[in-house]
Amino acid sequence: MPKRALIEKRPWLLASLAGGIAFYFLRDAAWPETYRIALKGTGVALLACYALARHKGADSRQIAAVMGFGALGDVLIDLVSLRAGAIAFLIGHLIAIHLYLRHRRAVTSLSQKLAGLALLVLIPVISFLLPADRAAAPGVALYALGLGGMTGAAWTSSFPRYRVGIGAVLFAVSDLLIFARLGPLAQSPLPDLLIWPLYYFGQFLICTGVIGELRSRASR
Repeated sequence: MPKRALIEKRPWLLASLAGGIAFYFLRDAAWPETYRIALKGTGVALLACYALARHKGADSRQIAAVMGFGALGDVLIDLVSLRAGAIAFLIGHLIAIHLYLRHRRAVTSLSQKLAGLALLVLIPVISFLLPADRAAAPGVALYALGLGGMTGAAWTSSFPRYRVGIGAVLFAVSDLLIFARLGPLAQSPLPDLLIWPLYYFGQFLICTGVIGELRSRASR
């Protein structure tokens, strides 16, 4: 790989991976809460830096904003509340939907359209059914409507489905596990084991998939 690519690309991705993986293994360590929260936001924040460094243009700024609001949500969940974090994530979802809809596939098969529609509908419906506290269910479903829209739009966009589409699905599954932890999986260890890796690597696939495609188009 050319030296310039090593300088411009790998440091941001390697630093992001280091931050994301380190948080997973150090999140329960006995150290100041401020440091733990800062580390939590580092992995996805560095993906935003990668997007801005690797490609110039409105689209790369948009995906960087998506990552930025994701990192903000990561921090706000612990620093303020789950609701505050959800608002930050929802803003990111709306930005992502706008980006994906501007990059729709020229030709979308019936099965792809049905998959996108299923993601749009099923994610908020399942999310509504999961919380044991039924008073919280409408707010969860409202957030999940944005999540489902983002996931469905990613799946039917012209960005690589097996990176951006799969990344969006991983993100959605991570959030569904959060909602399941409020209900049927309250006593299960699975959410704690899976939420962070599904979320972080989902974001990683989304960001690198979008930027990689934008660079490929620019070179063509």
